[in-house]
Amino acid sequence: MDSHVIRLSHPFTLKNALCNSYTPSSQLHLLSSISASRNSRRFFKLESSRSSKTQKDVALDEAAFEAEMLSLDAHAREAMAESSRRETEDRSENDPKAWKWVIRKRIWDLMEAQNFAQNPRPVHHRIPNFVGASAAAEKLRGLDVFRVAQCVKVNPDSPQKQVRFFTLSDGKKLLTPQPRLRTGFFSVLDFHMLPPGTIKEACTSVGVAKYGKPIGLDEKLKVDLIVIGSVAVDPKTGARLGKGEGFAELEYGMLRYMGAIDDSTPVVTSVHDCQLVDDIPVEKLLIHDVPVDIICTPTQVIYTQTSIPKPQGIYWDKLSPEKLGQIRILRELKKRIERESGEKLPTAPSEKLPPTAPRRLGKGESQKHHS
Repeated sequence: MDSHVIRLSHPFTLKNALCNSYTPSSQLHLLSSISASRNSRRFFKLESSRSSKTQKDVALDEAAFEAEMLSLDAHAREAMAESSRRETEDRSENDPKAWKWVIRKRIWDLMEAQNFAQNPRPVHHRIPNFVGASAAAEKLRGLDVFRVAQCVKVNPDSPQKQVRFFTLSDGKKLLTPQPRLRTGFFSVLDFHMLPPGTIKEACTSVGVAKYGKPIGLDEKLKVDLIVIGSVAVDPKTGARLGKGEGFAELEYGMLRYMGAIDDSTPVVTSVHDCQLVDDIPVEKLLIHDVPVDIICTPTQVIYTQTSIPKPQGIYWDKLSPEKLGQIRILRELKKRIERESGEKLPTAPSEKLPPTAPRRLGKGESQKHHS
């Protein structure tokens, strides 16, 4: 049986590589305490029950793949719009996230009204693509932390496409999450492994599916720089708001769990100048919110000198059963920790998540590219 990492649409079994590596911790109610230590983290592989030869012999149906990604994106944005409506209507102290939607909506409205937005539009409920995104990417490319980085994690959104291009064209490894983590985990693209003339395509979701190598939580990986998308960011404190789905925080937490990053790993965002704000209340940020160290806009580079603590791992008590239901790798990881520790990890209260589009393979499409 051929072994693959993160072929999540196939039947699989967990294969333990460090059977005795876990020590129960009194802090399990907050996070997996092993996230900060390479010596104590657990490794597992997801074993495919299908032959890889069949997968490799089937070409990716690019049109079907892209159409389905657009469908998923539309459903997700509808879900966020409903969440925004509910939370902004309830401004009570019992709703810790309502204030975030007020700031997000203000920025999205401003970008559309002032025509700072670029396609895909409208930018509402997205990491907004902005006029001057390429100029901001050029400034990011000029950073010393980017120049010396060998592996850069970049979000998959439109405004950071040029950052992904610079990462690959400068001969670095690109680590990018599979959109919304619903179809898998992370993919790694290496410039030296790409066919000639494919860098631009490799920066797209279709290109990642075609040329990326899916990895799992047992991958030995060191990430030197994280590039993250934002809706709004405070240049004085480094406080950041994303589009509201929480996947950037989950991605960060999983990288901490893997030992791929630590507190010293720089976090950079690229935004339009109009996305700079001064009204994100630091005291209202949640423990898993990720602050940024550097902001690149089309006109300036800002070093925030943030004092906001960075997340230390996966905060299980912030993940509802419904959220876990969207991300299979986290469900399996949670079960494994509970089995090895003999303790049940907490979950957040149940929440209503609007349904998402089912994933179906297009004609001639390989399981490899959807798993």
